[in-house]
Amino acid sequence: MKYEKYIDNTLLKADATKEDIIKLCNESIKFNFKSVCINPSFVSLAHELLKDSEVLVCTVIGFPLGANTTQTKVFETENAIKNGADEIDMVINIGWLKDKQYDNLLNEIKSIKSVCKDKILKVIIEACLLTDEEKVKICQISEQAGADFVKTSTGFSLHGATVHDVSLMRNSVSEKVQVKASGGIKTHEQMLDMISAGATRIGTSNGTKII
Repeated sequence: MKYEKYIDNTLLKADATKEDIIKLCNESIKFNFKSVCINPSFVSLAHELLKDSEVLVCTVIGFPLGANTTQTKVFETENAIKNGADEIDMVINIGWLKDKQYDNLLNEIKSIKSVCKDKILKVIIEACLLTDEEKVKICQISEQAGADFVKTSTGFSLHGATVHDVSLMRNSVSEKVQVKASGGIKTHEQMLDMISAGATRIGTSNGTKII
């Protein structure tokens, strides 16, 4: 099994520099990871560095809190794709979920998916802030809205991915939707646990160490 193709090699720190992104992209080419996951301001740079490789450019939208307006998230997505993003990882509006504003959540994810077109859309649910009932509900809404993946975490909240959450999310959607485990995955063993629980993508800033 080619475990490197499970990995979105991630660098989302606020103090990441151009040199850090160049290093990340070079490592990702060397190890043939699935993608680099970076902040939107670096998408153009990463696209240029990776254009002759198999490594995709993934970026984050509404990150890390998810509380931007839908219009802002849609613009961010359009801009990111224009700059060369292949995959979009968006953060839901968590307050809307807590308030049971399900139509707002559905419409927002649909709006972003509509501008993604053939690009992959992953919906970050920030599972550590949710009840199991809320996790199931947002996974179902994400599938209804046309998302390609549901994703556990930003890695910037209380904690990252857990085996329980990955398993619950996997069982909350059909086979049309995949699960990305992200946040706190630092070892090969942790990665295998997440894959066993149903994850088909791993977001980690420790990709080279894990492989």
